[in-house]
Amino acid sequence: MLPFSTPLTEIKGIGPRIADKLAKLKLRTVKDVLYYFPFRYQDFSKISKIADLSEEQIATIYGKIEKVSIYRTPRRHMWIVEATITDETGKIKAVWFNQKFLINTLKEGKTANFAGKTTADGKKLSLQNPMFEMLSDEFQETRHTGRLVPIYSQTTGITSKMIRFVLSRVIPLFEDAPEFLPEDTVEKFQFPPLARAFTDIHFPKNLEGAQKAERRFSFQDLFLLQLINASEKYSLSQQKSYSCDYSPEFIKEIFSFLPFELTLSQKKALYEILEDLKKSYPTSRLLQGDVGSGKTIVAAIAALVAAKNQKQSVFMAPTEILAKQHYETFKKFFEEFSDGVALLTSSQSVAFYGNSLETETSKKELVSQIKNGKIKIVIGTHSVIQKYISFKNPAFVVIDEQHRFGVRQRAELVHSTEFIPHLLSMSATPIPRTLALSAFGDLDLSIINELPKNRKPIVTKAVSSANRQKAYDFIAKHIRAGRQAFVICPRIEPPDPEAPLTPRQLFQLEVKSVKEEYEKLSKKIFPQFKIALLHGRMKSTEKQKTMQDFKDKKYDILVSTSVVEVGVDVPNATIMMIEGSEHFGLSQLYQFRGRVGRGEYQSFCFLFSDINSRSTADRMRALVNAKNGFELAEIDLRLRGPGQFLGQEQAGMPDLAMKAIQNPELVKVARETAHDIIQKDPQLKKHPYLAAYVKTFKEEVHLE
Repeated sequence: MLPFSTPLTEIKGIGPRIADKLAKLKLRTVKDVLYYFPFRYQDFSKISKIADLSEEQIATIYGKIEKVSIYRTPRRHMWIVEATITDETGKIKAVWFNQKFLINTLKEGKTANFAGKTTADGKKLSLQNPMFEMLSDEFQETRHTGRLVPIYSQTTGITSKMIRFVLSRVIPLFEDAPEFLPEDTVEKFQFPPLARAFTDIHFPKNLEGAQKAERRFSFQDLFLLQLINASEKYSLSQQKSYSCDYSPEFIKEIFSFLPFELTLSQKKALYEILEDLKKSYPTSRLLQGDVGSGKTIVAAIAALVAAKNQKQSVFMAPTEILAKQHYETFKKFFEEFSDGVALLTSSQSVAFYGNSLETETSKKELVSQIKNGKIKIVIGTHSVIQKYISFKNPAFVVIDEQHRFGVRQRAELVHSTEFIPHLLSMSATPIPRTLALSAFGDLDLSIINELPKNRKPIVTKAVSSANRQKAYDFIAKHIRAGRQAFVICPRIEPPDPEAPLTPRQLFQLEVKSVKEEYEKLSKKIFPQFKIALLHGRMKSTEKQKTMQDFKDKKYDILVSTSVVEVGVDVPNATIMMIEGSEHFGLSQLYQFRGRVGRGEYQSFCFLFSDINSRSTADRMRALVNAKNGFELAEIDLRLRGPGQFLGQEQAGMPDLAMKAIQNPELVKVARETAHDIIQKDPQLKKHPYLAAYVKTFKEEVHLE
């Protein structure tokens, strides 16, 4: 068998011209094309007689080419090729538009299959742009007609026919492809062997065969993903970590100093994290919760437990403004218990020690205190990962919105391979449970699914074009009363789905969109108010200054793209206005809405949309009625698929795995099978083919 990495140019019949075209779809090796699965099938399996055809029928006919002609339309100058096809029952005209080259392919007197949809041309039927396949006789095996025909995603210059041709050259070379799935798994679920599965999914004899092959590949991708997760979890269990015990009395004492009561789900999540900290090997946990659900408080209490054990914790935030916000949380709520808390960013180095005053200190002195253990809790951005910053006894790492932070990254952070700290990843993005178990299966899961008590529900309204001015007047009234407003600009959709924009082009369009909205609001709608602009093209320092100025009430309105800082707490902001709300997923809209309602005032969310469709109305109703973000995430998973949670490119997950994630039973079986194998054979020494597959799969996926 050829190696899967064999370039397509080394396959007989596939020259540089075809290979260059396929490269546009990132199909460069035999593996790329074998795993480029069809998105649907066209049933051309039944051969019909011409006399039996009816209007709008999808059919295949076998006949002789009697006459071929070509002409050009006078007005649009379009080339049209026509052929008359006959069989023993009658004749029909086939027409092709803008395919001048066919005049050299369609030879009079030759026989062929023609497959397509019939249309009425006056009283006569015709086939428009049918697929065809030249045949020497009626019983010759076919690829493009007379069967269940796979249809693939295409791009300019590449057709499904070309992809089928390439596969017809590649698949026969893999008839002896070794099976890498465990034998008992293949038997238990009646999966076709790998070699047959390639044939059945690309050239199926029937729909049942195609579906069985698809199920096998869906399981395969999920299984490989779960093996990577299980392997990561196993390797962590073989490492050492500092164990941090806790007493219920200490936790109760912390609770007594808080000016509010933790919710039940906060307490449950906290105790799950505290049980992790007791373990002598490094643990990994994903803490999910809506914006404003109190994740930081929970993580902070866990860090205080580590400090009580004379161990260190590190909080890593994505931006300086969020790092400062975490630091202020410790100062505000936990000053009594926080003996040695430092904020360390590129622009600031401060610390406080218990009840003593905050001290501005040099970065050099702070680094020294981290090294000798005087500083127990370090809060910063990724800048805390520096060669010159070392820790005395790091036990706990907390990170925001980054789910992967494995053994190597943790070892780099603390400059130690002997003791690896426990990890808590906090995410405000509600991810459906099946998706979380699939993509982040090496992390245990904790969920905070309720908001703090006495939090006023945010009033949410869908605003039509006719009611825009009323909404503007309402917003102006609240700003005059001293409140502030966020305005989120619509995500830009590519004008032509067949020719998607590059990330750079999309980025430029989004910046243009937010600038136009800023101009409209500042000059026409709200000229009396101070308005700030925020978008992804601004430098990090500019974005942070703008966000801080808005938080400090220097601006009344902040106009932003969807990159507005996650988790930034602006209690005085009570209005969230979202333009083009139909372009965003429900979970994203829910997150935007969660940026307001953080203070004592009643908050409002206005969903502006110029599309009055039933689906838009249904989605808006779901947003208004949902109890929490996880409920919406499940709806979004059904409506829009998993790509919008992970980002298809960022996820790196194969299409079938992305689709299979929506099947909880398949996820469960793949997870259990993978964990069972890793428990019995951690290094996969008894499964060499599987080990090789896992290695290449791990290189291809890049989950974050």
